[in-house]
Amino acid sequence: MAVKKEGITYEEIVRSVRAGKYAPIYYLMGEEDYYIDRLSEFITDSALKEDEKDFNLTVCYGADVTVDDVINAAKRFPMMAERQVVLVREAQQLEERDKLSFYLAHPQPSTVLILCHKHGVLDRRKKLAADIQKVGVLFESKRLYDNQLPSFVTSYLQRKDGIKMDSNAVLMICEHVGSDLSRLTGELDKLILALREGEKQINADFVERHVGISKDFNNFELLAALIDK
Repeated sequence: MAVKKEGITYEEIVRSVRAGKYAPIYYLMGEEDYYIDRLSEFITDSALKEDEKDFNLTVCYGADVTVDDVINAAKRFPMMAERQVVLVREAQQLEERDKLSFYLAHPQPSTVLILCHKHGVLDRRKKLAADIQKVGVLFESKRLYDNQLPSFVTSYLQRKDGIKMDSNAVLMICEHVGSDLSRLTGELDKLILALREGEKQINADFVERHVGISKDFNNFELLAALIDK
């Protein structure tokens, strides 16, 4: 699978993987850890069955390996499986990353190489970025703006068995948690677990009780009080 456009989205990658189309390399980078973590986990779990991971999943950290180590691992053949996965976490600490271009000239077809580059991005002007895009996926995980958070919360809960949240509750939790999506989804998961069996609706009072937001001291209640004079 070759992806040449720069603006590939999280959803496009997920759809492609679900269709069984794997790229030789996924370079996942950016300031928002959440999408990098979710994609690397989703690709790995989709590419390999649980009983295939013992021999066909290699996980390493950029500070602990050389780029030659990564290339050598990627060149190996899978054992009793269709493919292998090489996952490089903290790839921003991997020195001499430009050497990956030599591997990408003839990538191993049975290897899915995933590099997770957090808190920064690869310079798109460099040859490596262009080489990644020729044969694989270069994905930038960007932080959401505050006005995008309510939509994220609503969509996240909808995917969780059709759970709905009142608009006031959505604004309250977005204001309380902020744009850290890993923390935000953690709080949402906590709310989901607190629901009684069969419940599908979350209101502001429920959020206050289970997230630890004081009704007397949050900005949403202050605004409501000002409107009501």
